[in-house]
Amino acid sequence: MATKKALKKKPVAKKVVKKSAAPKKAVAKKKLVAKKVVKQPVKKLAAKKKVVAKKVSKAPAKKPAVKKKVAKKPASKKAAVKAPKVDQYGLEQDDEFYGLYFAKSTDEGLVEVKPCTFSLMYWWKGLLGYPDMIEISKDSNTAMLQFESTFGGGDSGETELTEQDALDIDHIIEVDEEEMLVSLYSYVPIPVPDNLINAVGIALLNINPETRYGSIEICSTLNENDENEHFLRYRAATYLRGIKSGKVEAIENMVTNGSAFFGLALDAMCVDKSVKKWLLS
Repeated sequence: MATKKALKKKPVAKKVVKKSAAPKKAVAKKKLVAKKVVKQPVKKLAAKKKVVAKKVSKAPAKKPAVKKKVAKKPASKKAAVKAPKVDQYGLEQDDEFYGLYFAKSTDEGLVEVKPCTFSLMYWWKGLLGYPDMIEISKDSNTAMLQFESTFGGGDSGETELTEQDALDIDHIIEVDEEEMLVSLYSYVPIPVPDNLINAVGIALLNINPETRYGSIEICSTLNENDENEHFLRYRAATYLRGIKSGKVEAIENMVTNGSAFFGLALDAMCVDKSVKKWLLS
């Protein structure tokens, strides 16, 4: 009887083995869950990093455009550097008379001599050696020089006026400092007779187009008796503004060339014998 009971207890051991197998399945499930949790964060982080990397790489590419705009600023600085310094007369630093101050002693005291007047004075006194006869206004903005010269004809035999024919010519040089303009006026001091006005006027229509520098005209004025008189004059002018070096030479050339062209015009007018007679009277 005892032997039969021991044999019946064996199935209990089998049940214990079955229960121990159940936990193995639970562990397997935990491993699957762990894989899902690990895979999901890795994919999201990788995606985010890629997007951020693209944004960062694009942003620096726009910066050079800003640098190009900044590079344009030195242009204004160069313009400021190019602005030259000027003195009290508006002359730039590289001008031959820059910073010059000169005064002339007169009966009324010292009178300032401005650049254009100084150029005329240097030509008249310094180069030609003549005494100072330049009249300067109180404000020194205008000046005037009056002198005379004699015009003689040619010796080639091809001119109407010969060496024996001498004409007295009056000259006036005026200076305008504000405009920096120097003007030359050369006159025949004898009034044009009324009966020759038309003849002289017609001659000027033919002569002026051939005169390469300056022009010749009939100038009308009132004399001391309030009578209208007509004078033949040559007129030329030169601007000294912008001439950094050679202002004195510019005045000298104006007077020299002006006298030459006026002489040629007078000789051409003498083809009319009545005009020649008037000029030599």
